[in-house]
Amino acid sequence: MNSIALSELTEQVQQAIRTNFDSIVWIRAEVSELREHTGGHCYLELVEKDTNSDALISKVKATIWASTYRILKPYFESSTGQVLRSGLNILVAVTVDFHGIYGFSLNIRDIDPTFTIGELAARRLQIIRQLETDGIVDMNRELEFPILPRRLAVISSPTAAGYGDFCDQLKNDPSHFAFYIKLFPSIMQGDQAESSIIASLEKIYAHADLFDVVIIIRGGGANTDLACFDAYDLALNCAQFPLPIVSGIGHQRDNTILDMVAHTNVKTPTAAAEFLISTMQDAEFIILNLLGNIQELVHQQIENQDRKLDQWQFRIKQTLRNHLLQKSHRLENVQTRFHSTLKVQLMKQNNKIMLFEKNIEPFSPVFLLKHGFTLTTLNGKRITSSKQIKVGDKIRTFVHDGDFESEVN
Repeated sequence: MNSIALSELTEQVQQAIRTNFDSIVWIRAEVSELREHTGGHCYLELVEKDTNSDALISKVKATIWASTYRILKPYFESSTGQVLRSGLNILVAVTVDFHGIYGFSLNIRDIDPTFTIGELAARRLQIIRQLETDGIVDMNRELEFPILPRRLAVISSPTAAGYGDFCDQLKNDPSHFAFYIKLFPSIMQGDQAESSIIASLEKIYAHADLFDVVIIIRGGGANTDLACFDAYDLALNCAQFPLPIVSGIGHQRDNTILDMVAHTNVKTPTAAAEFLISTMQDAEFIILNLLGNIQELVHQQIENQDRKLDQWQFRIKQTLRNHLLQKSHRLENVQTRFHSTLKVQLMKQNNKIMLFEKNIEPFSPVFLLKHGFTLTTLNGKRITSSKQIKVGDKIRTFVHDGDFESEVN
């Protein structure tokens, strides 16, 4: 029975591989395992699966030597925006190697990042790089979002379920915030979507002072329907728009370029409505806190003013009391001086009266009566002549100790 040594077999296999695979071969495969060695090498396991059953068709080990990996790794990551990892489909240039001890393996020499991310993704990354170069990626995000976003300019299809969900969410929220919604009907997918959305933005721009924010929403759909949201012109218009833009275009994949340049991005139209309600609730909370602080401050000010008023009232009462006491003392002094002056004046007048009485006393009827003179009257009138009386008149005569009546004969 003819036989050969194992080494002879492996050498023949090795020779056959060298003969048939003497140049670089580009292959498509999925990375099932990836391990970086401390020495800088990268060891992978590449597989191919059945597209229908996902069953494993082939598997092979591959190596990227350190000298090559130092170049390929940053090139792939900067081109695709993600790290080289298991689960990725890659297109790589390899040389085929077979070793008698280590067996069959591939040596990766180059990698095509556009295969991994696809032509659309490559274009998307190119647009992002251009926007970054233009320096406008963060322009809309840097706008100050309004505290009360009530006046809403909505870009959406009027028949889209997402637009209905958005409006219902705002209308049925228990907080009952009042929102003004103005719809700018637009095509939200297909070749005309980009120009339609830009046209709506231009209409809003013409009346920008009437709105607080712009809402761009659509319902769910396939990822291929989102191509318009990765367009450069749309991103350019949104990034430089003077009002904050909220995007909620109903997708679960990585953000579109529109999401990247918008002020705020959420996954769905309903989430966009919830974001606006949450913003209003935050403002309400702040306002209520401010109101509470104002009320507390006013209460403190009133208490302080009350205390000051009490102090002033006390001071006024004290001042008034002191003033009244001073006035009272002054009045008492005036009264005392007045009484003294009046007493002196009365004494002077009394002395004058007494002197006057002494001067007129000799002429007084009483004085005359005491000295023997009499006074006779007729009907209360003094008689000074006999001609004043006639026979039969009754006359009264006054003497010093009394009076008596007489009848004229």
